[in-house]
Amino acid sequence: MHRVEIDAQVNLLGENKRYAEENRRFLRERGIVAVNIMGAIGSGKTLLIEKTVEKMSDVKIGVILGDVVCRADYERVSKHDVVAEAINTGKECHLDAYLIHRSIRKLENVNLILIENVGNLVCPVDFDLGENKRVVMVSVTEGDDVVEKHPEIFRLADVIIINKTELAEFVGASVEKMEKDAGRLNPHAKIIKMDLKQNRGIEEWIEFLRGVMDVSGSTSRNS
Repeated sequence: MHRVEIDAQVNLLGENKRYAEENRRFLRERGIVAVNIMGAIGSGKTLLIEKTVEKMSDVKIGVILGDVVCRADYERVSKHDVVAEAINTGKECHLDAYLIHRSIRKLENVNLILIENVGNLVCPVDFDLGENKRVVMVSVTEGDDVVEKHPEIFRLADVIIINKTELAEFVGASVEKMEKDAGRLNPHAKIIKMDLKQNRGIEEWIEFLRGVMDVSGSTSRNS
């Protein structure tokens, strides 16, 4: 029984890797930057995407929104001037490279793709989507031990966003502890302290995205 389960998992991850490489090649050939935004439900991923779209109105942006069954986030984002794709994963608690493989074909004329992964800090860890950058977003309302409780997803992140910092004192959370835990787990990650409701930290995030796009050359494409 265990042998069958292990073989099935190895095959699944191997197939995911193959699609991830195809996605990476597709994006590279078209000069598109893709960013995988991961985090628990309520961490602020959708609002981050909305504000990014507003701040980067000069960039052609596509958005992929993953959820188990709900389309609420898709309906929120699609009101903005972007091409949006909704992916319902059913029972799966993460997006995988095959699902992204299908969706990015509909977004080949954009410069930047923002991928909102399913709200979870565990399941997305093993699934490379072929993205350029991985972002993990957490909120102080999840508790200041949330980083140390989910080490793997933070070790793989290029950016770690600590959101809702203005609420820290009201929920008894230490932003400093969260920042320290994140830095210990991943000293190479960029850490952004943010409060989207107060528009704090959003400019640092936008600067990061523009920097990634400049390096890839996608900013000038289709301009």
